[in-house]
Amino acid sequence: MRAPISVIIPTFNAEKTLPECLAALVEGLDAGLIRELIVSDGGSTDATGAIAQTWGADIVSGPPSRGAQLRRGCAAAKGEWLLVIHADTVLQAGWAQAVNAHLGKPAQAVWFRLAFDESSLAGRFVAGWANLRSRFGLPYGDQGLLVAAALYAQAGGYKEVPLMEDVALARSLKGKLTGLNVTARTSAEKYTRQGWIRRGGRNLWTLIRYFAGVDVSKLAASYRR
Repeated sequence: MRAPISVIIPTFNAEKTLPECLAALVEGLDAGLIRELIVSDGGSTDATGAIAQTWGADIVSGPPSRGAQLRRGCAAAKGEWLLVIHADTVLQAGWAQAVNAHLGKPAQAVWFRLAFDESSLAGRFVAGWANLRSRFGLPYGDQGLLVAAALYAQAGGYKEVPLMEDVALARSLKGKLTGLNVTARTSAEKYTRQGWIRRGGRNLWTLIRYFAGVDVSKLAASYRR
């Protein structure tokens, strides 16, 4: 019997964070859950590709765009379940047991509880807001996603957009998303570099504009300034 899960990781110059992300997945290999590892790369110029090959990943390459990369990676997957995580996200110990217990519920997709890799008050507040938002059906990509391949296809998959691909899919999965008691620890680097208030405010303003119908390409351009 084949392992049920295809892991999909979108990457772009992720050599600093990818090794720890991959090391955390060994737990799933040991538990017989992971069928394949797919790294969907957007043109990295560092050692990302070499690291992925060392870990035995299948590499799917194409232009850099988170939505397009995820769509390509998921299209290449052969597992009954898709586990999508970012290259700077680390699933905490015990995740395999919790995920295995969920595999009998293919009608429900799963997000993980967000935490940052630093323990400031601002970091805890932002993570708390993210987890609260997720309870209302809007998890972001850095919280990971476990979804049955059939449910993913039914929802239309990731859109080939430069931003908000995670929110678009979450909206398509409305009523079919639940949280799992597993922590996904993600990098706080962008927040500490840009400032917690500035970065958090930008994320919220981008979400508001997205729901107001602003073109995603315009959102992406302003978001990355």
